[in-house]
Amino acid sequence: MEIVKAPTDPEKNRPFFYIMKDHEIFTAPDEEKDGRGVSFLYQSDGRLTSSAGFVGNVTDDRIIKLLETVSGFKELVHSVGVTVEMENKSEDVEFVFQMYGKKDLYGGGANLVADFKADSSEKRIYLSDIDWKADDDVPGQIRVYTPSPEEKAFLSVRLYLNDGFEAPPQIEEKEVDINSPEYSEMIERSVVNVGNGERLTKLKEKAERGEDVTIAYIGGSITQGAGATPINTECYAYKSFLGFKKLLGGGENIHYLKAGVGGTPSELGMIRFDRDVLKDGKVKPDLVIVEFAVNDEGDETKGNCFESLVRKILALEWEPAVMIMFSVFSDDFNLQERLAPVGMRYDLPMASVKDAVVPQFYDRDKRILTKHQYFYDMFHPTNLGHTIMADCLIRVMEKSLKNHKAEYTYLPKLDEAPIIGNTFDDIILLDKKDNTGLAKVEEGGFTLTDTVLQSVEMDMDLDMTPEFPYNWMYDGAVCDHKSFNMTINCKALVIVMKDSGEVDAATAKVYVDGKFVRDLDPYVNRWCHCNPLIIIDEKESAEHRVEVRVDEDEVRNKFTILGFGVVR
Repeated sequence: MEIVKAPTDPEKNRPFFYIMKDHEIFTAPDEEKDGRGVSFLYQSDGRLTSSAGFVGNVTDDRIIKLLETVSGFKELVHSVGVTVEMENKSEDVEFVFQMYGKKDLYGGGANLVADFKADSSEKRIYLSDIDWKADDDVPGQIRVYTPSPEEKAFLSVRLYLNDGFEAPPQIEEKEVDINSPEYSEMIERSVVNVGNGERLTKLKEKAERGEDVTIAYIGGSITQGAGATPINTECYAYKSFLGFKKLLGGGENIHYLKAGVGGTPSELGMIRFDRDVLKDGKVKPDLVIVEFAVNDEGDETKGNCFESLVRKILALEWEPAVMIMFSVFSDDFNLQERLAPVGMRYDLPMASVKDAVVPQFYDRDKRILTKHQYFYDMFHPTNLGHTIMADCLIRVMEKSLKNHKAEYTYLPKLDEAPIIGNTFDDIILLDKKDNTGLAKVEEGGFTLTDTVLQSVEMDMDLDMTPEFPYNWMYDGAVCDHKSFNMTINCKALVIVMKDSGEVDAATAKVYVDGKFVRDLDPYVNRWCHCNPLIIIDEKESAEHRVEVRVDEDEVRNKFTILGFGVVR
């Protein structure tokens, strides 16, 4: 006779809060294992603490502080509850919560791993079962693996707390009605400036004649589509393009170009504009939407690069229209106050999603949506957030076209003094491929080409396009320890270096005309990333000798110069 096994005692009911709740993800091909799909959800650099706030309703400073480190995480969290829901409930899913290491960022920390079915049942990972590592530093990233790429899933993650901690009540959101008068009123608040609509009107007339027109987007990770699932069709860029297309007649002669690169400011955007937007002279966009309102905190010039990029576009001989988009972070931060005067100076249409959504976040009686509904993480919008951004842009274009009068001639006045600066109006990219005749280059030990590069989904692609593939790489294990030297005539020079979190990423120093200028440290940002840094900024052009010297180290021995931005 079979004995029925008695159930174990029920587990103690513990307080918890969510860090993700019905979080929509869309998996990309897993480069490490062919055939699988993977979605990366980064938790470092304040993302986890921010999610605890706007998803889990956590306001306790003690809890927030503990989430910043692995040691604090272990003190606070008893177990991690994970659920995944997919259309096929029998799909096998792997969940990994990776801790970053202090010395070895990606390889030194512990992994919290669970395998389960995508049937919405919760799997618990108990911290007492984890093989913790001596190098554990901070909670790093969550990865979700599916049997194949391009699969949609809904992920919920909640943290169950140890004895002695209390969790706040969890907030349930009501569905957002995007067709309501209240929603329309929220979108109306996004209009910062209608702008002079002459160039947009000419674009509309061109499209209605059946001529080819191109609408292009340049910006950071939000323009890239981060937070949108899938990233190519749910991003604000593509959604606003579809809205623009309707306003312009709806023809298939209206084309789309997206060039967003995560974590980069207009300081890099102005350098890569010719390659990523103009496609080295093959594309002449009729409208360019510029979005750097949250990324430009890293702009060394505090607005000169942004204004230079705007002026660079406005000065193109075919006279494209320019619109500016002001995105926002979950802490309500953006640089609208700094950058909006540039748009006003050139009377450009401008939309601010910050002006639209932030006031209503704090109005409990008239709130349309919560931060959890708008933000995918502390930096990026959800699909709904991207829809709102798109609707803001569409509303501004509608008003600009409607308000334009034929007698209002648009004169950008580029010959007059800029509002912030125009140092980089004429900047061009120099690397192994482009504009090689501008400089005499002595590669020294930088004889290799780096292929492990920051890569992004351009246009409608889900495949990744590497940024700055024509670079100079030094590897101390195989290359002579010789400096990179370049003789060039210029008045401004920006070096673009590769950041990295790998243990073998070397530091270097830059010298101009024999004088030390600055250190180059890939660990400042500590992820695979394009980092522009100004090394020459003078009023007149002169011949300069630039040296990049890698610091000798047996372990940290790889350094990559991605390219240069040159103003002659």
